[in-house]
Amino acid sequence: MGRGVTRRRAVGNGVLVSTTETLIASADAHSAHTYHPLPVVVATADGAWMTDVEGRRYLDLLAGYSALNFGHGHRRLIDAARAQLERVTLTSRAFHHDRFAAFCTQLAELCGMEMVLPMNTGAEAVETAVKTARKWGYRVKGVPAEMAKIVVAGNNFHGRTTTIISFSTDPEARADFGPYTPGFEIVPYGDLTAMRSALTENTVAVLLEPIQGEAGVLVPPAGYLAGVRELTRDRNVLFVADEIQSGLGRTGRTFACEHEGVVPDVYVLGKALGGGIVPVSAVVASSEVLGVFRPGEHGATFGGNPLACAVALEVIAMLRSGEYQARAAELGEHLHRELGVLAGTGRVTAVRGRGLWAGVDVDPAYGTGREISEKLMDRGVLVKDTHGSTIRIAPPLVISKEDLDWGLAQLRGVLGV
Repeated sequence: MGRGVTRRRAVGNGVLVSTTETLIASADAHSAHTYHPLPVVVATADGAWMTDVEGRRYLDLLAGYSALNFGHGHRRLIDAARAQLERVTLTSRAFHHDRFAAFCTQLAELCGMEMVLPMNTGAEAVETAVKTARKWGYRVKGVPAEMAKIVVAGNNFHGRTTTIISFSTDPEARADFGPYTPGFEIVPYGDLTAMRSALTENTVAVLLEPIQGEAGVLVPPAGYLAGVRELTRDRNVLFVADEIQSGLGRTGRTFACEHEGVVPDVYVLGKALGGGIVPVSAVVASSEVLGVFRPGEHGATFGGNPLACAVALEVIAMLRSGEYQARAAELGEHLHRELGVLAGTGRVTAVRGRGLWAGVDVDPAYGTGREISEKLMDRGVLVKDTHGSTIRIAPPLVISKEDLDWGLAQLRGVLGV
């Protein structure tokens, strides 16, 4: 767990500048400032650990917002990618390739569904789900043209495309990007009464995160997801579950919806589906829902490419074993038990989450989320802040209990307990 030594070089005026500082300055000069990363420059990674350009090691407690559920450089995934790189990486959807059928078949089976529409990024998958719901609404439900409505929840995060930020309640995501796409109604997350009132004859879908990640790992009240499932079924409305962050083992189940015994009409998947190697996303649903598409109505050049399918097939095989879900459940209980102790000290005002996923609200007297994240970075632990004094903890599912405990000890050290 050693940190290593920062290497510095002299510049013209005699000032010593580290490699980290040089690279960050270059990035700041030549890239758009759409992110505010912590001042660490990663060079290599393995499992739950990353090493920066100075040779310092860090415990990764973010896992790429769940894209790295299986850790950095998992051998099974690397081997699957390497083998496919030697064969064929891209055909476009103009032609068939020999990994596509297996990918669609096995992902549909994992979800208990019938059809898959593969894309690349999570935002693309959400956009695809929006188009799917509207097309289904017009072709199957019989909603009048241009009248389809989709109900979403406040404090949602589904991506940053123009359409998606049109139904965001985050001012930073929306400001100066209008005019906004119509056709969405926002209701409070977790409020079944508001949801019931929002559904009309023209509602084609309810789009929800089973657990809201960007909002601070908000878990809805018990019975909420089951209630939404019942409402949508009764009103002939699609229930679309955005499981991009919450799915594929993160919460101790394959899908977060399973904690309430809920099966939505549509799964939206991404992040961990690509094993932290390539961007892979998909919309998975019944043939009645995805069968509304015809050639030319939707697509992506890289969607369902051979390399993506090869990696995703290995991810699916790993999930079928149940090993990673069980590990997330077991270590998740330990994580939340330890964080609960912290909450009892007064330094932490609230802890939320499920499985190996937690939102930790730190008393602002002890620092903002950014300040806490920077102090943890100085101790060799990487997390990310959100919404003021909240930090998110989402380690790779392969993390050892010993490493997790070491990371939590650093958090206690930062908070002085």
